[in-house]
Amino acid sequence: MRISVLSENTSSCGFPTEHGLSLYIETGDTKLLFDTGQSGLFSENAEKMGIDLSVVDIAVLSHGHYDHGGGLRRFLDINRSAPVYMSRYAFEPHYNAEDKYIGIDSGLIDSGRIVLTDSDTELSENMALYSCSGRQKSIDMGSADLKMKSDSGLVADDFRHEQCLVITENNRRILFSGCSHNGVINIVRWFRPDVFVGGFHFSKLSPGEPLCSYAKELGSYGISYYTCHCTGKAQYEYIINFMDDIEYISAGQTIVI
Repeated sequence: MRISVLSENTSSCGFPTEHGLSLYIETGDTKLLFDTGQSGLFSENAEKMGIDLSVVDIAVLSHGHYDHGGGLRRFLDINRSAPVYMSRYAFEPHYNAEDKYIGIDSGLIDSGRIVLTDSDTELSENMALYSCSGRQKSIDMGSADLKMKSDSGLVADDFRHEQCLVITENNRRILFSGCSHNGVINIVRWFRPDVFVGGFHFSKLSPGEPLCSYAKELGSYGISYYTCHCTGKAQYEYIINFMDDIEYISAGQTIVI
């Protein structure tokens, strides 16, 4: 499996960056786009990397925030056939701590290309989406002051719009998580992957507890981690003191796993 980072907060090779995430994934038989970043930058970087997004077979949005779905319209313009799978809750209004709208363009729901998922969804024999909604959390890692709109106004986001992609290849389960808003520890406990790719949402945590305990627990599962985006670079530099099998991936980089 080849994973190319089209959009991410950082780059070690001079590629343009933004606060967002987009990954291009090639398996033995499928070309897949996982998230679209916050703008059209993912497509510009894809062109620089020699990646043709027009032949992508499937697209997935991990959740309904602008930094993962802001480039969706650009993708729909570039690629005329790939279905885009996202939670049926992804188009609901979402806001940050300052009550600023951070959702995605709800007008795209009528594009004819959107497949709304409500629960676990099988994409192929070796590929599935897993809803994080309604699963019992062993650790409450909070909402980071992110909000959603309810009948009573803005309330703490329950992240029911988040889903994870799991691809099984060469007898290994590779899990992709955009931001792990439901708690990265909960996610690895639920799905027990061999490889985890995505954000931990640690960027608001300071060195020390509970970040130290979280890192030690993640490192105890025997999982290989490729992290990015909302993990935070400073937090990454701290947690690698407690985790052996972890790497930070950034825009313009391709890894083979």
